[in-house]
This record gives sequence, C-alpha cells and structure tokens, in this order.
Amino acid sequence: MTLPDLAIPSADLAAADLPTGGAELAAFIAGKLCHDFISPAGAIMSGLDLLEDPTAQDMRDDAMSLIRQSAKKMVAHVHFARVAFGAATTSEHFVSAELRGLVANLSEGGRATLDWRIDDSQTLTKPEARILVNLAWMALGALPTGGVATITARRESDRLLLIGSAEGNRARLKPEALTGLGGQRLTEGLAGQWIQPYWLWLAVNEAGGRLDVASDEGRVGLIARIPA
Repeated sequence: MTLPDLAIPSADLAAADLPTGGAELAAFIAGKLCHDFISPAGAIMSGLDLLEDPTAQDMRDDAMSLIRQSAKKMVAHVHFARVAFGAATTSEHFVSAELRGLVANLSEGGRATLDWRIDDSQTLTKPEARILVNLAWMALGALPTGGVATITARRESDRLLLIGSAEGNRARLKPEALTGLGGQRLTEGLAGQWIQPYWLWLAVNEAGGRLDVASDEGRVGLIARIPA
C-alpha cells in the first residue's frame, strides 16, 4: 500500500463551516484531558491508600512503585497536552528531539514501538509541532495489539510533509477517528475516540494545510501537508 493510492482526503471547509468551535470544542477537549488524567491520578490515590492501610504494610514497596510509575505517567500526559492541545508555553519553536521525547514518554510501556525518523535538530514552529505530536500519537493509537509507528518529515518546495505510518497485525482506525480525521461532526459513537482526530484535522486546516488518511489491512497512514 502506498499512501497516495488510498488517500482519503479530509473535508475542505471554510472556518465558518467548522463543525465545532468555542465552548463546544473546549468541552470536548476538557473531557479528553480528564479521561487521560483520571487513570494515573486514580492509581496514585490507590497507592496512597495502601500506604495508609495498617493491614497492608507488607505491600509498601508495591505501593511506592505504583505511585512512582503513575506520577511519571501523569507528568508525561501533562507535558504532551501542553503542546498537543494547549498554548501554555512561551516557545514558538520546538526541536524534533523534544517532541520525540513527549511522544515516547507517553507511549512508554505500551505495545506499539515508536520509530522516530526526524533529525533531532530539526526545528518546527508551534503549529507544526502541535500537528506532529498529535499525528504521531494517532499513529501509535492505531496499533492496539502492537506494531511499529514510523514518523517522518520532509520539505517539498513550499510545503512540509509530516507522515505517520502504523504497521501491525491489527492496525486500524476506529470509525469515530475516521470521522474526526475527515473534519466531520460526530453523529454516533464515542466522543472520546473522535476529539483528538478532529483536533488534528482542525490544526492542519487552520495551518492552511491538508490531512490525508490511508487505511489497508495491517497498515494505517496519515499525511499532513502544511504550507512552509
């Protein structure tokens, strides 16, 4: 499969025609972040409960390990979210190595492997960085049972191409994700599976670019074409 052969072009909509915006979009993103944060936060609380339980003192080491791992995961989610969803940073440019670290830290312990093929010294603007980390995370998310997510970037004349390729036995995108990646409003399914793909499409759209999606048995591809 080559990505152009199976490319599914996203909707080409004017800003006024975007399916969601303002408070509605903020509510979806807030829900997504709460979902991401609640698991490590809950695990930290469970570890603290074990530490305070006088009948579970033999599990103290396990409790500390749980707290440590969960706190690390929480910090990884926060750092990723600041670039992927927020503007809570004064940085206008990011180097590839920093963005690779954000994605790698978030995927640590997962079944999929990240193959980051962008030179560590390459610099990207804030909009480009936002698109890249969301695209990379979507590629990893397309590998629920494992595989390799390869992330590349190249410049062609007046545009930057950011490419994510996911290869694995069960590589796939859920219907809600395909809806979001096409810039369409969710009419059925889970909003939590839709919002990040839609946010990726929106980021590409607002940068004046185009997002294409390719899907075949065992492989998923994402290409963001952004004016340089």
